[in-house]
Amino acid sequence: MSEGVKCQSCGKDLAEDEVFATGGKTLCEDCYIVVGQRIRVCDPWGERSKKVFRESHGLTGTDGLTDLQKEIYEFIRVKGKVTMSELVERFGLPQADMENQFAILRHCQLLKGKKEGDSVYLVLWS
Repeated sequence: MSEGVKCQSCGKDLAEDEVFATGGKTLCEDCYIVVGQRIRVCDPWGERSKKVFRESHGLTGTDGLTDLQKEIYEFIRVKGKVTMSELVERFGLPQADMENQFAILRHCQLLKGKKEGDSVYLVLWS
């Protein structure tokens, strides 16, 4: 094992043939995959593409969403506003997975982030 090579995300000790480099960081395979699967929240093209797709297929509101996405939307609708950590705790998903779900719902123009003081809350789009 290579002396002193650690994943800069999770801290796991790595052998030389287990190292992945991206964005100036040394990562293990698991962390590299997580980084590669991240959906950008603020992505104008992603939002535009999703809007065109939904309109062309006659999808409105929560039509076309997965059951999980519908549950997340409904949870926020009922509560009014929640933090990302509340969603992670409520649905038991890893932070990166929940951020991807939120990004999809934001691209659908169903949810958005709203800063209040030092906190960012997830709220309904309208």
